[in-house]
Amino acid sequence: MDLAEVADELYAVPPEEFIALRKERQDAARADGDKALAKQIGALPKPSTPAWVCNLLVRAHRAEIEGLVELGDLLREAQDNLAGDELKALDVQRRQLLTALTRRARAVAYDAGHPVSTAVATQVEETLRAAMSDPEAGEALLSGRLTAPMSYSGMGELTGRPKLRLVPPPQPAAEPQRAPARRTAPKGPEAEPAAERRRREQEERQRAAEEKRQRELAEAQAAAEEASAAADEAESVLAEHQRQVAELAGRRAELAARVEELADQLADAERAAADAASALKREERRRAAAERDATDAAEARDRALSRVEHLAGTGGS
Repeated sequence: MDLAEVADELYAVPPEEFIALRKERQDAARADGDKALAKQIGALPKPSTPAWVCNLLVRAHRAEIEGLVELGDLLREAQDNLAGDELKALDVQRRQLLTALTRRARAVAYDAGHPVSTAVATQVEETLRAAMSDPEAGEALLSGRLTAPMSYSGMGELTGRPKLRLVPPPQPAAEPQRAPARRTAPKGPEAEPAAERRRREQEERQRAAEEKRQRELAEAQAAAEEASAAADEAESVLAEHQRQVAELAGRRAELAARVEELADQLADAERAAADAASALKREERRRAAAERDATDAAEARDRALSRVEHLAGTGGS
């Protein structure tokens, strides 16, 4: 006997039997000399009624619950990239599946002798919704050892997502200011001729214009290279988004088919359960009629035997 086996057993029995069985298993562990296990068993909390119903549902219909959790995982992956109409359609299918599974849970509890109230059914549905919305809640439900119902607010809300910080591109270094060209002072006592001065000034203007053109050309080339790189990156991003759109479209079709399949399975199971219930009622009526007939026949037999005994005794006297 280990703790896992005991927990599986305890969380499968009705809540009113939990305390007595827990004490019985705790006493057995203590009698075996395993005080640590006895202490662990004694610390296992009694489940609430909604939690017990969920545990019962997992044990009776585990495949459907695994499908519910799997569908929740797929929906969380796809919902950020689906259009509003598509999300609305999936949400309708999701609610239908939750409603069908809640009805199944009520039927399972009823068969176990515990009719479920509307309030308990609401908590069961909230637990199923939480298992569909949160991976940890899904694992907890599939464990079959819930002690309390679960709830989830904000379907599909993502928390802890890292935020992107846009870093501005580095600014080009400032163009160093060119010192004004020095004019050569006349070497001789006489001033430079006016024609020579004009020629030299024109050459300086041409040189400055050429330097400016070269700078502008270098800047234009750098801008063109940057624009080309940005265009290449944009094309790459576009191709990636196109791939994701195609993948999500396929995933959406897969989800819709999965939901439809689960809904059909539940509908078939509900019809089978209804047929079984009707057959059970008919057999119970037939059994009751057979019991009455058997009782009447037995009474008639007893009267006949008594009559025989009476007549036999009278003849001998």
